[in-house]
Amino acid sequence: MIKKNKETHASKKMYNRARQTIPGGVNSPVRYYAPFPFFTAKANGSKIVDIDGNSYIDYCMSYGPLILGHGNSRVIEAVKKQISNGSIFGTPTEIEIEFAEIITKSVPCIDMVRVTNSGTEATMHAIRLARGFTERNQIVKFEGCYHGAHDYVLVKAGSGASTFGDPDSLGIPPDTIKNTILLPFNNIDAFEKTIEKNGDKIAAVILEPVIGNAGVILPKNGFLQAIRKATAEKGILLIFDEVITGFRLGLGGAQEYYNVKPDIVTLGKIIGGGFPIGAFGGTKKIMSLNSPIGDVYQAGTFSGNPISITAGLTVLRQLTDGRKKMYDVLRKTGEKMMNGLREQAEDAKVHAQVNGLSSMFQIFLTDNPVNNYKDAKSSDCNKFQRYHKILLDRGIFVPPSQFETCFLSTAHTNEDIEKTIEVIGSALKEITRD
Repeated sequence: MIKKNKETHASKKMYNRARQTIPGGVNSPVRYYAPFPFFTAKANGSKIVDIDGNSYIDYCMSYGPLILGHGNSRVIEAVKKQISNGSIFGTPTEIEIEFAEIITKSVPCIDMVRVTNSGTEATMHAIRLARGFTERNQIVKFEGCYHGAHDYVLVKAGSGASTFGDPDSLGIPPDTIKNTILLPFNNIDAFEKTIEKNGDKIAAVILEPVIGNAGVILPKNGFLQAIRKATAEKGILLIFDEVITGFRLGLGGAQEYYNVKPDIVTLGKIIGGGFPIGAFGGTKKIMSLNSPIGDVYQAGTFSGNPISITAGLTVLRQLTDGRKKMYDVLRKTGEKMMNGLREQAEDAKVHAQVNGLSSMFQIFLTDNPVNNYKDAKSSDCNKFQRYHKILLDRGIFVPPSQFETCFLSTAHTNEDIEKTIEVIGSALKEITRD
């Protein structure tokens, strides 16, 4: 018998209170789901507990940063020690150098790295750097790839396969994105035609090598390699947005996994150890264009703050020290989860695709293989909302959108995975009957 959670009266009351002073009652739209989200009291390991006392096995993991689980003891102790010495100084610190050294040793394309406060800042500065380096204006991005909430990359599709898109939000002047070209992911032909036509005007191509912001969508064989070849031939900088995949697929991220070396990479999430952070890095020649030694301006009061750096450095040291064992555990746990979900979907006779890689996974409620954003959009979102609610009622927390990624951590146990597979199986059977 699968135990159901208690009611969430306290969360409902808290949400109604939050709506009075916070737009939509949440400080990021991904946290909302109908009729209201639960409010968290505490979390540890693989579990998160709401203010009503309900405990959930967590596969949101704060959308990716918590690769070692909630409340890692070494991170907590290191942060406590740092706080006692001060939280921010406005001056350089030695741990910033140690942090940069461990990143440059781990990530293939990085000779030098600059720390920011978020992934959004990292991609924004990476694009500016690419434009400054190439002295060109246009950029190429791909449908379904999310690069933060700044104007140049909030673009929705136009009418063709290769198009200058339209703003994806109110408040973005059309002229702001006139130099942003939007292409379908995994379509080499459309990409090569665009490069042939516009190559001498394009400063950079930016993409998530593994899409993590439309569910999980993997690159087809040869796709990343074709992009690398074409950009190199045309003097276009290739930017990998590894805010999600950096240090998750391995110490070297997706570029190590797929053996494709970009010119610039953006990082975030895991490198902050649960605290706000972002970073961008590349070759010494490119990165030396940043101020104060170059003419591309980038700055931030809280960039490299000692709390985020301490937390991130503590996580990176643990991943480095336990490299083989930790990543093997994550891979095997991911395989067990994904194989279990495929078996449950088949048993429930539900149209579903299970996509994933290592410790990232998602189930798409569609009978179409999901290779791009258009495929992902064929999913039955109404059924997914029902699926999400059933999981919550039975103590499993996954991101509330069909177009997000579930994350595993080293804190997830075999017992967690087995229970989750069982609960998901019952949920899939229920939504099939509805």
